[in-house]
Amino acid sequence: MLRTATEDDLDTIRRLRNQQANREVSITSHEISADEHAAWWAKTSADPTRRVLIYTRDGVTAGVVNFFDLDGPAGAWGFFLDADGLAERGQTLPAWIEVMREATAYAFDDLGLDVLTGEVLEHNTVVRQMNRRFRFTEGTPEQRYADGREIIVIPISLRKQDRRNDRSQGNRQ
Repeated sequence: MLRTATEDDLDTIRRLRNQQANREVSITSHEISADEHAAWWAKTSADPTRRVLIYTRDGVTAGVVNFFDLDGPAGAWGFFLDADGLAERGQTLPAWIEVMREATAYAFDDLGLDVLTGEVLEHNTVVRQMNRRFRFTEGTPEQRYADGREIIVIPISLRKQDRRNDRSQGNRQ
């Protein structure tokens, strides 16, 4: 289930984002400080072109979905999961599939987007494979420098008409 994030979620969002597994596959790989996180929230929560959602699984916070650049028929997204907690419970793969289903359905059905875009690091082959499963296509890789390291970032996109439409087919799990 996805729900709108509130200030009460801030510590949890930061804790999940700072998990080593999430930092390793993020463009910004440093540990997010409390001040940096508070500044991000102040800007994000006042921005009408952004949405921050909490993903819950079995009543437990299991991830965060961010939508941004929501000022036209296209919008961007990213997400991270509670990598540590889900691994302990043996729920990583089902949660990952579920959050992708829920988030893409939200993007197209609730936000009314025609195109959903994002970015993935080249070395994150597992996410790239899952993105393909959900019919995202990859664009031309781009070299960047972030947090003192060289990274290759691959843009991804999914058009509404190309998505796996599990929600409307009654296959939500």
